[in-house]
Amino acid sequence: MKYKKLSLLILSTALLANSEVTTLSEVFSEAKISGNVKYYYIQTDKDNANTADTSAKANSIGGQLRFDTASLYGVSAGVTFMTTNPFLLNDDPAKVDTSIIGKNNAARGADPTEGFSVLGEAYLAYNYADFDFILGRKAIKTPFVHSKYVRMIPSTVEGLFGSYALNKKSNIEVAYLSRFKQRTSDRFIDMIEHALGDDTKAITGSDGGYVIMLGINYTQNKISGKAYDYYAKDFMNSLYLDTSYTTKLSDTKISFAGQYINQKGIGNADTNLAQTGSVTGGKKINVNAFGLKISTSLSDAKFVLAYSKVLKDDEKHDSMILPWDGTPLFANSTTSNDLFQSIHGSALKADSIYIGGSQGVKISYNQKYDSLGLKGFTTMLLYLNTSNSRFAKDQHDYNAVLGYKYDEHFSLTLKGIWVKNNTGADATGAITQLKQLSQYRVIADYKF
Repeated sequence: MKYKKLSLLILSTALLANSEVTTLSEVFSEAKISGNVKYYYIQTDKDNANTADTSAKANSIGGQLRFDTASLYGVSAGVTFMTTNPFLLNDDPAKVDTSIIGKNNAARGADPTEGFSVLGEAYLAYNYADFDFILGRKAIKTPFVHSKYVRMIPSTVEGLFGSYALNKKSNIEVAYLSRFKQRTSDRFIDMIEHALGDDTKAITGSDGGYVIMLGINYTQNKISGKAYDYYAKDFMNSLYLDTSYTTKLSDTKISFAGQYINQKGIGNADTNLAQTGSVTGGKKINVNAFGLKISTSLSDAKFVLAYSKVLKDDEKHDSMILPWDGTPLFANSTTSNDLFQSIHGSALKADSIYIGGSQGVKISYNQKYDSLGLKGFTTMLLYLNTSNSRFAKDQHDYNAVLGYKYDEHFSLTLKGIWVKNNTGADATGAITQLKQLSQYRVIADYKF
């Protein structure tokens, strides 16, 4: 009912807005079609200290097809069809890497090796002056709710979205988020039920819920920052703050940044998780983290040094909770929270830098080669050390990426990821470590 009321409000005020077109027929004749076709190969090898080693691979082809109407009196609409279609898979499902197929679908009883198609975006939009409103399904990028487009298709959410532009680089955002579709799934699931799975009612006292998001993005001269708050009734409240200062010394661009994150259980979750025998072992949610980052850019090179710390509290559930594909820490790497916390029902699990008590130091180096005559070629090297008094050994992440962009349409990316002592924590905080994880990816993408 509330969605219908908003739709009527949008339509009733539409006559006040400016139009790209003036007739209904032009809404469709001036519409834009865009999208991409993507090929993805992935191979993940795991060296287990006490059990047999494993290797899983997958090929898939898919992408997105997007249709956006022109604006009539400020009203427009859009839909995005998304698909992933695996091929040449191993007959043994255990040897298939489903992280580019239907890994999240498996958590709800479906075959994760089966491809799928989904209407990932479908929305009605209204623009008036500096105000924008959207009703429906949309891919968004915020610290805790994110599209995380690093596999075949992005994660998307369903709800109501509004924004007000303060200037060209600053805005205020507000959203009511009701359902979430994870990037390896074709199903839109209640936001809270997706996070907590079968434990939803035991923790929150109900079968589901919503998330209300308020965000501010600000840029003025050399200073920028953002502040986001996410309220999930009877589950938790998440606060994200960061700020940065950018300047130039001769030909070198230097940026300094800091961040703070807090998550706290609220309402029924705060009461129920404190009970002996709860899924967290009687621990309430209380997470505090901060980070620092310095980056420098000179000509075609960029260097980043980042530090992140998730504070330790043995009496609380102190690991970061990331069910909606956000990975907000400065020291995040490619393998940090690699799908695991955003899988259905896995919000109270954590890995690597996001585990309570972890501190990470990340160094990365990005290089373009246009000035050397190798137009379109880029490389990225990254190292992350994650230490924690709860770990038997430090975790070491190494990432190497070779990219080639032929033009605005076609790109090819080769990625290598190597992790020693890949670490995870369950809902109680119990730690497990994998001796070695190696992953290789080939991604060819054509945009139109």
